[in-house]
Amino acid sequence: MERTTPKMDTKNLTVRVTSALVFGLFFFSLLWFGDAAWAPWTYLAVMASAVVMGIREMALMARARGFNPSLVSGILVAWGILAHFFLATGNQDPLPLWLVFSCGAFIIHFGALFFDPKLEEALPSQAITWLGALYMGFGLGFQQKLFMLQGTLPKTGSRVVLSLFIITWFGDTAAYFVGSYFGRHRLAPKVSPKKSWEGAFGNLGGNLVGALLMKATVCTEWTLVDVVALALLLGTVGQLGDLVESTWKRSTGVKDSNAGSVSIPGHGGMLDRIDSLVFAAPALYAYVHFVHGFN
Repeated sequence: MERTTPKMDTKNLTVRVTSALVFGLFFFSLLWFGDAAWAPWTYLAVMASAVVMGIREMALMARARGFNPSLVSGILVAWGILAHFFLATGNQDPLPLWLVFSCGAFIIHFGALFFDPKLEEALPSQAITWLGALYMGFGLGFQQKLFMLQGTLPKTGSRVVLSLFIITWFGDTAAYFVGSYFGRHRLAPKVSPKKSWEGAFGNLGGNLVGALLMKATVCTEWTLVDVVALALLLGTVGQLGDLVESTWKRSTGVKDSNAGSVSIPGHGGMLDRIDSLVFAAPALYAYVHFVHGFN
């Protein structure tokens, strides 16, 4: 059977690695100061900026198909979801989700009556606005919630978020190399012809290595059961998240999610960079909540 993935592009690989190191250095520096009073606010600002970039990319992809989702409405609702996760601590919930969704409905649907020049596309346009708000709001909101976790170890939230990044990124990197050299059998040819089953198993192997590294250095309270469970959980949902975003790009006929927006060198757009994390973050929170009792 013919190889389903191209040979490795060494030039693109160099750019990809360089940009990853720059972003990695920034995030690791922020996570190092995770117990500082300003750290949660700084992380919130980073997540809020990512929301703007991600929803803008979704709006641009949708507009390529003739729809007209509201960029402003989507960002405001996603920011509301993000603020909910930032403010909710313990039993306190000053900005409940029901209030965010109620206000969001007014903003998205009533706002369209006055500001949408293409009301003939109202249903898909408003549905895409909601999708962008929920996708970015919850995907990055759970990252914020993980960052603010408190436990027996200092900087518990920083440790958990760092583990989220390392496990996911190790899997992505392993999938890239294994798929490039050994990819033969297509994983989802209708969605992403370049992805292979070999790359998918390589991804899980990278997830396992990343989880073992985190247990040895950062999350020392994890057991080997935690390591295997988190590697499989984050690796599976992360790859599914990647395929979900690939379906959106294929349906709109774009190669990278930036679609004329700001591009991350070697990585495409913001959605290309966080597609795995958006699903991995809620999965990780569910695990530490139900298995380890974190709130």
